[in-house]
Order: sequence, then structure tokens, then C-alpha cells
Amino acid sequence: MKIHEYQAKELFRNAGVAVPNGIPAFTVDEAVEAAKKLQAGGAKGFVVKAQIHAGGRGKGGGVKIAKTLEEVKPLAEKILGMNLVTHQTGPEGKLVQRLFIEEATPPKTEMYLSLILDRDRSCVSILASAEGGMDIEELAEKSPEKILTLPVDPGLGWQAFHSRKLASFLGLTLDMKSPSRMFQQLHNFMDRLYAMFVEKDCSILEINPLALVGEGADEKLMALDGKINFDSNALARHPDIQKLQDPSEEDPAELEAAKWDLNFISLDGNIGCMVNGAGLAMSTMDIIQHYGGEPANFLDVGGGATAEKVTEAFKLITKDPKVKAIFVNIFGGIMKCDTIAEGVIAATKQVGLTLPLVVRLEGTNVEKGREMLANSGLKITPATSMDDGAKKVVAAMKEGN
Repeated sequence: MKIHEYQAKELFRNAGVAVPNGIPAFTVDEAVEAAKKLQAGGAKGFVVKAQIHAGGRGKGGGVKIAKTLEEVKPLAEKILGMNLVTHQTGPEGKLVQRLFIEEATPPKTEMYLSLILDRDRSCVSILASAEGGMDIEELAEKSPEKILTLPVDPGLGWQAFHSRKLASFLGLTLDMKSPSRMFQQLHNFMDRLYAMFVEKDCSILEINPLALVGEGADEKLMALDGKINFDSNALARHPDIQKLQDPSEEDPAELEAAKWDLNFISLDGNIGCMVNGAGLAMSTMDIIQHYGGEPANFLDVGGGATAEKVTEAFKLITKDPKVKAIFVNIFGGIMKCDTIAEGVIAATKQVGLTLPLVVRLEGTNVEKGREMLANSGLKITPATSMDDGAKKVVAAMKEGN
């Protein structure tokens, strides 16, 4: 689950991590009022930021500096409601429905910092670079030596030696005998971030840029941007985090799927897939691609699906205008083949399906399921195996095009 920058920064603030003062706004008038409040608190300038679940907002025109209060309104009018296209949104872009009005905080130094759930190492790893404010993927491709990967033993948590290594790599001032104030700042900053990452079941936490701001005794580390993703499987433990979800930023089909406890992800292809089991779903998508097709979705109905659930799953697939053919691939263990057949028949009749439909059933009650499909009077192409089904659905898709 993703959240907006202003929500991430509120979590940072609650964890004791320094962030600029800022206020979210949902209308132009609210943006102006937010700027007035920040000015009353001492702000000399403002940043008007689009709030969407995608990076690269600045390059797309979604982040603008307002040097005066009077500049906030025209910038808010321009950004709010715009279709913001970035390298992460794709060419279709995303509608900007929220703004974040923030106190302008000029950075002296920009760095990159992220915490990730490192599945290869079975721990949380820190990624850092002294070159912040830029595309980290591009930096990783061109100059991987400029990125530090620092695994953190889950049994130890964040330790002072992690901070020393990180500070050294980032070029922050260190005095090993008498740790500098900056080193202590970094250690506290990272200790709090790491604790929040673990406590909130985050999967990604990114600050780009992490900046040094202020002068002399007022110099400090500050998160000028913030991105947090959470492990959706752990949200039951965090009702406070669940409340932060913005449905307008989510795929409507995926939200509908969640209501029926279906694992559904929209893809770019034109062959709809309905499968039971994540492993079988991945294999199904692979074999469709092997024979020259492209899957339109990942859809796992699970092992305990009812006929009603299967019907809803089928409806989700057929709502996608890109879908030109459908492949139902079921291996019935806990999931009974006759239940799948019942759902497929009901859904086909309800939606008035005209697309080619290939069904492969195997496992519990398979003969009964095949018999139900054969006697349904519907135009359904049976398949004897996953390989056979993939060939048939790709051929049907090509014939239809």
C-alpha cells in the first residue's frame, strides 16, 4: 500500500525525524490558507507540490517554487487538476487531486537515502548515495559505485557502527574520538527511521533528497521528500495506516477485487487469465508469453473460492477493454473443478460473453466440471493441459484480431 508525501512526512515527524513545515490542501483556497499559516510561522517562501502515487513529479511540472504568498494561488490553480505525466505514471498520467504546501527549505547538500525490505538477505537494507535529488535507477546503472548498500542484522537493529559507515560514505564530518553533533544527528535520524520502518511493517521508505539545511549551530539533517510503501499483508495490524489509503490513486479493478478477497493485478496484455494459486498464475502468464501472447492480468481466485467469487473474478476480467480472449486454468485441489465451472457458466451468461474462452480443468471433481461446461450450451473451448490451453487461447486471440 502506498501513501502520499504529506502523509509520509507526518509519520516522519511523529517518529522524531526532521521535515519542513507543510500543510495538505484539496482546493486552491485551502492552498492559499495553508501558505498564510506557514508565513505566520516564519516561512519566507513556499513549495507547491502535487500529491500523486508516483515519482518524478518535479520533472513533470508538479512541483513549483513560490517566492511570495501571491505566487501560491496561480501555481495551485495550474497544478491542481492537471494530468501529471512522469516516468512512473506512464503516458496516461495521473490526475492531481491533492496538493502539499510546504515551507521552502533550501538545501546546502542533497543526498539519497532509502530503507528496503531486502528479501535476498532476509533483512532491511539501507541504500544511500551522496548524490541526491536525482533518479536513483539512472545512477545505479551508470555509477553503481556511488551507491552504498548496508544490510542491517534484524537481531541487532540499527547500531552506531552503521551510522559511522553511512556518515563516512556520505562525506559527513566525523570525529571518531569525540563524535560530532552532525554524527549524533545522523545516528538519531537513522535509529528512528529504522525503528519506524520495522514497527509499521514498511516495504520501502525513500528520502530523496535527504538534505543538510541551515547554517552553523542551526545546521541539521532534514527529509525534504518522503515516500513510504507498506506490506499490505500486515495492514490488519495497523488500522491507523489503513486509514491513509487514497482510493482515487488505486486501480478500480484492484479495489473491487479486494472486496471479494481476490488477488488481482492489471497488466498491459490482451489475454485475460483466471487461475487458482499464485505459482500456477505465474506459470500461466509465462506460458502465454512463450506462445506469443501477453497476459492482461494476474488473477488468483485462491483455494477456497465459491461460485459467486468466481463469477465476480470473471466480471473483473471482462471489464478490461483490452482483453481479446480469456484463459481459465484451474488445478483443483482444495478448489473443486465443478465450483469453477459453475462460476464460469454463471458469469458468461451474466456478462453476455462474446470473447473466445478457453478452459482447462484438472483435479478434484474434474469430470463433473468438464461435463457441466460441455452441457452449458456456451461456446467454450476445452483444453487438456496448460500447454494446450495456452496454444489455443493465443491462437484464438490472434484470429480475433
